[in-house]
Parts: sequence; C-alpha cells; structure tokens
Amino acid sequence: MLRLFVHYVLAGIMMTGAAMADSSIIVQSTTSTKNSGLYDYILPMVKADTGITVNVVAVGTGAAIRNAMNCDGDVLLVHSRKREDQFVADGYAKQRFDVMYNDFVIVGPASDPANIKGKQNAAEALTAIANTQSLFASRGDDSGTHSKEKSLWAAAGIDQAAASGQWYRETGSGMGATINAAVGMGGYTLTDRATWINFGNKADFDIVVEGDERLFNPYGVMLISSEKCPNVKAAEGQAFIDWLISDKGQAAIASYQIAGKPLFFPSAK
Repeated sequence: MLRLFVHYVLAGIMMTGAAMADSSIIVQSTTSTKNSGLYDYILPMVKADTGITVNVVAVGTGAAIRNAMNCDGDVLLVHSRKREDQFVADGYAKQRFDVMYNDFVIVGPASDPANIKGKQNAAEALTAIANTQSLFASRGDDSGTHSKEKSLWAAAGIDQAAASGQWYRETGSGMGATINAAVGMGGYTLTDRATWINFGNKADFDIVVEGDERLFNPYGVMLISSEKCPNVKAAEGQAFIDWLISDKGQAAIASYQIAGKPLFFPSAK
C-alpha cells in the first residue's frame, strides 16, 4: 500500500511538472514592442527558464487595455502611464511594475518642409508643422503613441483634428504601417525610438526632433486580476512578470540592440 501511495504521489508530481512545462499565457501588448523585435529576442529565454510559452497579442495600448478588461489575456504590457494607473485603480490589476523605457521621436524627410530638424521642443516642432501645413501621419488608433501625440498637440495649443484629411492624416494603423504611410507621402510622424531603429523602409527619413523630456516613454507590466477575470493564469503570468523584472530579464532587455543601438533601457525597481 505504501509503495502504491508513493507511486501515485510521484506520478502526480510528474504530471504537475509536465503541465507547468507545457503552460502558455496570453500577453496583451503594443505594436511597438512587437515591431521592435524585442519579443522575438527574449521570449525563447522565457521559455527556456520558465517552461512558459508566451503568446503576444500586439495591438495599440487602448485596444490592449480593452482586451485585458474583457479578460482576453493574462498579462498586460503597455506604455500609457495614466491609463495603466487607472487600470490598477479600477481593480483590473493589483500592481503595476516598471519594466523598461525608451523615448518618442519625430521623424521626417530630408527635405524637412517644416524646418524642424534639430529642435528639442516637440510642441514647437508640431506648431511649425501645423503653420506650414506639412503632412503629418498619425496612428489615430487610441494607442499609447497616439495618446502621447495628442498630448503634444494640446501642449502646442493646436486643434490638429480640425485638419483631419488635409495635412493631418490618420491611418488607424500600427506604428510600422504609419511610418510607411509617412514615408510614402513625404510627411512627418511620431514614433517610439525602438520601432524606428528596427524599421527597414526608412528611405531618406531620419529623426528630426528628439530629447524633449515630454517624449519619455515608460513601459509597465501588470498581471490581470483573477478577481475580475477568474480564468487568468495567475501563477504563470506572475512567473513571466517576475522573469522580466529579475536581474536576468533586465539584463536581457538591456542587451537587445540593433547595429549597436539599444532599443530599451531596463527600469525595474
């Protein structure tokens, strides 16, 4: 009887371990992190260290948050601090963890019709774009990047929406598609630096505005509440978060570079 009992206990342990090794989670995240190539770089490490397969749904931050609130996922990783804090305040996560940061930049063609190359004040640059009615491609998709862009127009005191369909063009698309649109029409756009570094179709475009403190771009990660969403894989989701904010995870984020340029900077505390 004892031998049989031990056999069943060991079998149960082995089955539990196998289940953990084959587990998977859904991470609602941004197109910018996907387009940057970061997930392709770090997720094999996550799998090797935790046994967890991470499936990323890459959409704009607004859509990612809505998906998370609809319980379509286990973890949320986005970059819109005000909305992230509201997500926690509304009980959809117990805690937000700093994970990494980079910055936003304005990119544009070599011809620089608004004459803004080298400016550090993003609001002044947008004012010049509006005054010259230079083409500007906006994501227009309620993403973190779109929210940042709207806040910069507001800081400039400009109602850019009034020029929608004229010099102000809304793509309703992700970051890569919006940069493509800007390049195609010879206009400006706001992008996160990581996507820009990894972007292939730059043509004669370059960064024209950078360095404004308002362009700071922090990313946060949250475990979706199992109280709001009972089907959340809490143990596996937290294991993924723990890996991201661990010394090893932070070192992996820091080591992800393209042509010697880091795309993200670790910020876990």
